[in-house]
Amino acid sequence: MRIPLDWLREFVPVPAEHRAEDVMADLVRVGLEEEDVHRPSDELRGPIVVGQVLSKEPEPQKNGKTINWCTVRVVPEGAEQTLTGEGIDPSGVQGVVCGAHNFQVGDKVVVTLPGAVLPGDFRISPRKTYGHVSAGMIASVRELGIGDDHDGILVLSTLGLDPEPGTDALEVLDLQGEAAEINVTPDRGYAFSMRGVAREYAHATGVPFTDPAAALTPPAADDAGHPVRIADDAPIYGAPGATRFVARTVSGVDASRPTPPWMAARLRLAGIRSISLPVDISNYVMWELGQPLHFYDAQKLAGEIVVRRARAGETLRTLDDKERTLDPEDLLITDDSGPIGLAGVMGGLATEVTDATTTIVIESANFDPISIARTRRRHRLPSEASKRNERGVDWEIADEAAERAVQLLVELAGGTAEPGVTDVGTRPEPAVVEMAADFPTALVGVEYTADEVAETLRALGAQVEAAEAADGAAPRLRVTAPSWRTDLRIPEDLVEEVARLRGYDAIPSVVPVAPPGRGFTRRQAQRRRVSAALAAAGHTEVLAYPFVSAEQNRRFGVDSEEQGEALEMVALANPISSQYRYMRLSLLPGLVETARRNLGRGFRDLALYEAGLVFLPGTQLGSASVPPRAAHPAPEVLADLEAGIPAQPWRVAGLYAGHDSAPGPDHAPRPVDWQDAISGALAVADVLGVDLAVRQGRHHAFHPGRVAELVVLGERGDQVVGVAGELHPQWLEAEDLPARTSVWELDLDALCAAAPPAVVAAPLSTYPMSTQDVALVVEEAVVAGDVRASLAEGAGELLESVELFDVYRGPGVPEGSKSLAFSLRFRAPDRTLTAEEASEARAAATALAAQRHGAVQR
Repeated sequence: MRIPLDWLREFVPVPAEHRAEDVMADLVRVGLEEEDVHRPSDELRGPIVVGQVLSKEPEPQKNGKTINWCTVRVVPEGAEQTLTGEGIDPSGVQGVVCGAHNFQVGDKVVVTLPGAVLPGDFRISPRKTYGHVSAGMIASVRELGIGDDHDGILVLSTLGLDPEPGTDALEVLDLQGEAAEINVTPDRGYAFSMRGVAREYAHATGVPFTDPAAALTPPAADDAGHPVRIADDAPIYGAPGATRFVARTVSGVDASRPTPPWMAARLRLAGIRSISLPVDISNYVMWELGQPLHFYDAQKLAGEIVVRRARAGETLRTLDDKERTLDPEDLLITDDSGPIGLAGVMGGLATEVTDATTTIVIESANFDPISIARTRRRHRLPSEASKRNERGVDWEIADEAAERAVQLLVELAGGTAEPGVTDVGTRPEPAVVEMAADFPTALVGVEYTADEVAETLRALGAQVEAAEAADGAAPRLRVTAPSWRTDLRIPEDLVEEVARLRGYDAIPSVVPVAPPGRGFTRRQAQRRRVSAALAAAGHTEVLAYPFVSAEQNRRFGVDSEEQGEALEMVALANPISSQYRYMRLSLLPGLVETARRNLGRGFRDLALYEAGLVFLPGTQLGSASVPPRAAHPAPEVLADLEAGIPAQPWRVAGLYAGHDSAPGPDHAPRPVDWQDAISGALAVADVLGVDLAVRQGRHHAFHPGRVAELVVLGERGDQVVGVAGELHPQWLEAEDLPARTSVWELDLDALCAAAPPAVVAAPLSTYPMSTQDVALVVEEAVVAGDVRASLAEGAGELLESVELFDVYRGPGVPEGSKSLAFSLRFRAPDRTLTAEEASEARAAATALAAQRHGAVQR
């Protein structure tokens, strides 16, 4: 909302020295945020004066264009020119080349002299063109930055102006004003008017407010006005589409008269393009009072005006010359010929007011905000009228706004007010809210007395009365909201107004003190520890949408395609996209999509992770029980609702693509593979103090030979808590993802549950270790992890670690077999081991591997 300061000063005494920045600083105290400052004079500098055309000589050019060589007087007759330089005549008669033809000798025009600067930093200087030295330029409205018309230069007589040559054109055109632009929140539609902003400025500064509506005395309604009928017999949104419709008629209008410069300047500062006098008057009244108006050419109306809903198959050509197919929910303005306007949004082209119009019917109506908002969105037709109507308009001001429009049409367009006044409909009842007088104090935390609360609400325009209170209870107030505050519906709305008008700066900033002895829960601390460890290891945390497609859930949410066929998923009733209408069963789809997006933007080496919830449907999904409003649900209803909520366990997952490091001198980075995925998963388990066993796994989204299941071993049975490995190469190729892209995913809740109460670091031995290697030949089907587990069990307590470092197939190893090379590290906590002790432990480990797996030492 742009606020021209000279317009604002008509209703509140803004100090003369205050500029737009000062006004915005005052308004921000009552919650109207500052946006921008608009000063046309900031882009118009230097000598820009009124000139009178003394001569105009057409000169055809070789390129087919005809220019006019003009002489223009730019100083009062008898005065001398103060400018000097090339092409400057001391007599004040300048030679100017002009390509426009819409002016005559004797016309008064705007001349930009050498040294002037126009919008876009366009600097004027004498220049030789078409065989002449042009010492200036005759300007159009577009070149001056005050309009879009570029059909010719600005002739001041078309605006009803006849200033003396040499007069400052910025002053004549009222281009020295300024406007403050503020942001108006959707709940405060009354502030989309000078009336509303002036009232807020008075609240902010304590100055008196002059209500422009109070100065208007509309005549009483009668039966002599243009007939209007509201026929919205089946309200769609709980309220009639139109609650009040005022119509006035003005005859003898000269619609071709120019808009006065003062009005055009105010509208321009307000961000509204001047179109024609009738249109400008309707916009001016809307900006001043906040009531949208619409003007009809009375001679184009066919009978009675009827407000009704659209019928199937109806269309309307709106003022923007577009044919619109109407919806049965659309509220229309109609006559005997059919639809003539989208109520509260935009009028129809058939009844448009033109320069030939002589009689105007004024519409000043109040419409249902929800109906207007839905129509505006449905037709993608934003307008200044719909912006106000869909936020709620003061229903009491309809007749005053119509009277203001009548006054301006009579004064500026030479019209005559017809005696008839139509006022139909039922005005809405104002909202009445009861509130304890101490409720603002309890809610805001600032001590407000009952008198201060009542005084503040009365200043707002509300009626405040004492309400009956229970014995011993705080006094109660009955507050009737003013008609322009359609947003005041509940006690909390009133508290907000008290806090706003008494001053947000009076509310202290108090940091709440955390209760002693509390902090993160054990599960929260574990999740944070995992996230911090992954970030410290060089992973980048991402946050993907939990919405996925059915195909993504079937690929990553289950181990096999057979399970995916009958997979149950949590579906969204109103998804953002029909493609992604299910809640995720795994974090991997989001990680893959994030990787794809980053790879597409040139990031080739990725290590990503995410910790979040997945959604697993149970036996019951959703609930048929709908809790009643304003009543606590019964226990069985709550239990049914709880049973319908899907399980939402925490998961953590990672993805690797590209290389493990950046290339550098004497360093060739290693492509990532399944080992990185397993290492990442094991690192998470290590942070929590959980030992994970790595086993050969199967998953249809992974490479058949490079996928592992991650298992927590326990006395009551082993629990699979995750999967890690390389994604299937065929799928990677089809999805245009890097080869050997690897991922892992862990059930974080299961890991946290398996974690010991505290992670205790193993003691460091001061004695040296003894390392021995062993190579065992086993059948190809034997899993290396099982052999490793047998070696660890057989080696006994002296074994510190056992690691697989080589797998060999080839000469010396029988067909169908493989050689697994392990490094066994031994250490005693209380002594230095002898070679014999280490060898005995290795022999025991080898013997158990031979017993269980048929391993033969190579």
